[in-house]
Amino acid sequence: MDRNTIFFAWNRSIPGREQISGEHFEEFVAYLAGQAQNGSIQGFDTVFLDTHGGDLNGFFLIRGESASLDALTSSEEWTVHMTRAALHLEGSGAVRGVSGGAVMKRMELWKKHAPG
Repeated sequence: MDRNTIFFAWNRSIPGREQISGEHFEEFVAYLAGQAQNGSIQGFDTVFLDTHGGDLNGFFLIRGESASLDALTSSEEWTVHMTRAALHLEGSGAVRGVSGGAVMKRMELWKKHAPG
């Protein structure tokens, strides 16, 4: 089933690496903007969450066609960004998912196979 989003999230900067995080954040936003401009992704949203005591404090929601997102996440440039993020962010990680109309398709699949 096609997955049309990437959810890349983090907790916070590793103490002492805040400056690196800020610089990398700007570079990653520019990278995603370039990917959107050249049509590799449909777009992205950046979200900072209000202070709430949890371990999820921000994320990017990247949207695109499944095959395009497959190509993105298998690129060397993506791997470099994820590796760099792991070195200055606590709890960073990316996971694929669905949004929009694909949610209802996923829900129908879930209902079909749910027990009871």
